[in-house]
Amino acid sequence: MENRETVISDEMPASERLHIPFWLKSNLTVEEAAAYSGVGRNKLRELTDNEQCSFVLWVGSKRLIKRRLLDEFLDNMYSV
Repeated sequence: MENRETVISDEMPASERLHIPFWLKSNLTVEEAAAYSGVGRNKLRELTDNEQCSFVLWVGSKRLIKRRLLDEFLDNMYSV
């Protein structure tokens, strides 16, 4: 099998960009995290508004969810 390196550019049409399944990403958007976990977008936003939230990563004003830490958080919760 040939080993190719793919360069991703914002200038490329979306159809030509490399698609990475969200269950393989380290950080997810709120929408991806909701689809991945089954927890609603509003509940994820509520949880991540707390400064003590361990699974949120702020990139400027963009909120990303740390997938592995979200999994750990949900494993230890009875209800959210």
